[in-house]
Amino acid sequence: MQKLNDTLCVVTGGARGIGKAVCKAFINEGARVVLTDIDVAEGRKAADELGCDFVKLDVASEADWDAFAERFPAIDVLVNNAGITGFEDGPAPHDPENASLEEWHRVHAVNTDGCFLGCRYALRAMKAKGAGSIINMSSRSGIVGIPGAAAYAASKAAIRNHSKSVALYAAQHGWAIRCNSIHPAAVLTPMWETLLGDGPDLEERKAAMVKDTPLKRFGTVEEVAALCVYLASTESGYMTGAELTLDGGLLAGSAASPGD
Repeated sequence: MQKLNDTLCVVTGGARGIGKAVCKAFINEGARVVLTDIDVAEGRKAADELGCDFVKLDVASEADWDAFAERFPAIDVLVNNAGITGFEDGPAPHDPENASLEEWHRVHAVNTDGCFLGCRYALRAMKAKGAGSIINMSSRSGIVGIPGAAAYAASKAAIRNHSKSVALYAAQHGWAIRCNSIHPAAVLTPMWETLLGDGPDLEERKAAMVKDTPLKRFGTVEEVAALCVYLASTESGYMTGAELTLDGGLLAGSAASPGD
């Protein structure tokens, strides 16, 4: 029995990485999926490959969300996955002392505003049925500080907190609309290519990136997608306002013995 039969699921930032994996997992569970992305070429390519609908959507644009709502006035699941780190165009100062206000706003426009607009749309699109699941992609960085990526960390913390507000608001109105956040750590996606680069020592650099992770590896997009399937399905019907970490044990502490 497929877990998402007869559901309409929307995934933002679905052209690659975690978003694309979530779309694939949802389709495999019987859902009708609408893949959205700001990158039209890659979005259409991914949608054609997976066999789902594609709609161009800039999550930071209220006008884009309004137009999307006219086309899809009722849905069952929304995954607010689209996000940026601020390093997409190469290295730049993102620490609390040297980051520019322009860069701070750019990251928050996509991550924070995009999540707010997506949640607002989803509440309106789900309340007629009185049920649905909103899944917000936060990060381990939304729970701990990241000195070199202050805007990114703050935006992911905002997503973490807003998810709880949305969950409580829906419950307050007696709706079975659930909202939860997922907090991955280092998941190997194209986003990491800028940081890792290429070359003969690539595997060594990968190992160095996860040396402090108790499980000593990157997470996979499929592992994140599996968690999204659970949150989208009725199996998680009693879960709302929760934050689920997928971090190889990082937030649990150190795997080292006391004497090490």
